[in-house]
Amino acid sequence: MTISKVAIVGTGVMGEGIINSLLKAGTKPNSIVIRDKRVDRVQELVSQYGLKAESIQGSDAVILAVKPQDLEKCADELKSEISDQVLLVSLLAGVTSARISDAFGIALRIIRVMPNTPILLGEGMSVITRGKTALETDLAWLEGVLSKSGKTLVVDESLMDAVTATSGSGPAYFFGFVESMIKAANKLGLSEQDAKLLVHQTLIGAAKMIEGSGKDAGTLRKEVTSPNGTTAAALSSFESNGLDEIVYKAMKAAKDRSEELSN
Repeated sequence: MTISKVAIVGTGVMGEGIINSLLKAGTKPNSIVIRDKRVDRVQELVSQYGLKAESIQGSDAVILAVKPQDLEKCADELKSEISDQVLLVSLLAGVTSARISDAFGIALRIIRVMPNTPILLGEGMSVITRGKTALETDLAWLEGVLSKSGKTLVVDESLMDAVTATSGSGPAYFFGFVESMIKAANKLGLSEQDAKLLVHQTLIGAAKMIEGSGKDAGTLRKEVTSPNGTTAAALSSFESNGLDEIVYKAMKAAKDRSEELSN
């Protein structure tokens, strides 16, 4: 089935990221309809991108980018405008295809996506799972759209909570680590400005080495760690303080919360 008209319900960071992806994939601005309870936000995006703010009726695909806890309320508001021919794409963390189907009360073609915020810069990681009734052509269309703003991966729905805990929430983990490094650099005597420059560029450089060197993180770590050197001292401190376990517990907490949201 051809996807021509697309509606986006929810225009936060992820919603705008999807708008950018659609435009990069060649969707005409006047073929994109947006809806949000914030009237000023809708007006802002209509003015910025040339989109439409009208009924979503007649849309070939509807992309839900609202908060997970708002699903049922949102479904009640949209039911009269959605037919069983619509492809429904959900960005709702932790919300299963079965719950989405129950909320709308009709047999929709459903695909779930867990993107992350770097989608706004064209460096997103979008993980996709196809519902039982969604078509291969639906999946191909969505992969084509999302690949314009980063990388995509298709997984079984049973893995989506683990995905949420890894790439979905993942950017915030790195942001938090950057904050901690800057604070530590301050304590060691560096100014706020210098600390930010050093930490930010170090993160960017390390990420590009992982992407471009063809080597895994473990190999790169070993290559910059001289025996009994300064890097070895820092890594030893991480290890003795249980870094692996700290990271696992944090990601497990995120996965558990994703599972809670599904209920």
